[in-house]
Amino acid sequence: MTAIGQNIKMCRERVGISQEELALKIRVGTRTIQRYESGEHTPKLQTILKISTALDVPASELMGEIYYAAPPELDQKPSSL
Repeated sequence: MTAIGQNIKMCRERVGISQEELALKIRVGTRTIQRYESGEHTPKLQTILKISTALDVPASELMGEIYYAAPPELDQKPSSL
């Protein structure tokens, strides 16, 4: 799996939509989404932009290093000492 593929999958799951729903939103087949997520194919920049819009994430988040969302408890500010 490529970094882009992993990022697409993780962002898609975080938003809570299926591969089928994402495919409909960006007007491609479900198998195409499966190929992107498995790393079998790499989406073109135009497609990455469509995916980022559909998932409401920056395109850089999809194209960057493997993105791991921090658990909510890590997003909290540390308590004062």
